[in-house]
Amino acid sequence: MRRGLRFVPPALLLLAVLELTVFILVGRAVGFGAAVLLVFAASLLGLVLLRREGMRAWRGFRAAVESRQPPGQQVTDGLVGLVGALLLALPGLVSGVVGLLLLVPPLRRLARGGAQRAAERRVSSVVAGDLFGPRRVRVRRDAPPSGAGSPAPAAGEPGGAVPGVVPPVEPGRAIEGEIIEPGRS
Repeated sequence: MRRGLRFVPPALLLLAVLELTVFILVGRAVGFGAAVLLVFAASLLGLVLLRREGMRAWRGFRAAVESRQPPGQQVTDGLVGLVGALLLALPGLVSGVVGLLLLVPPLRRLARGGAQRAAERRVSSVVAGDLFGPRRVRVRRDAPPSGAGSPAPAAGEPGGAVPGVVPPVEPGRAIEGEIIEPGRS
């Protein structure tokens, strides 16, 4: 079993207890019937948004593929929207609020960025480049290490010059490039 999966059952139990506690507190504040109606309305809204977000994600993916653009941003944006709508569709007030927050555009962009970074960490650089397009990498020329008297490494060695890559003209200026993992071609 993967290391992170062992926390799923306790987390689900904790989420169920939290949902029940919040439902009881809201039920005491506004009445049991109003709390049930609120959960039902949120779930109904989530089901409607689930279909809309699914269609929106599919159209965004198809448009990216047809225009020969990397589909990663559309996929992650659609995934965040689908997760938000799914959480809203699940019966529960806490999951509904989290789902609704994931559908708010500024928070959705934040969640999309997090999902994209997580996907980039889990796949190779080549796949990440195909999914999300070329990435910008900031290259800075640092002060030489303490052993500055040693000869410069040859091309292909760690720290050596890479053929075809032009060093930045201005220190700290961003340049476009390709990330190549060692041992892959």
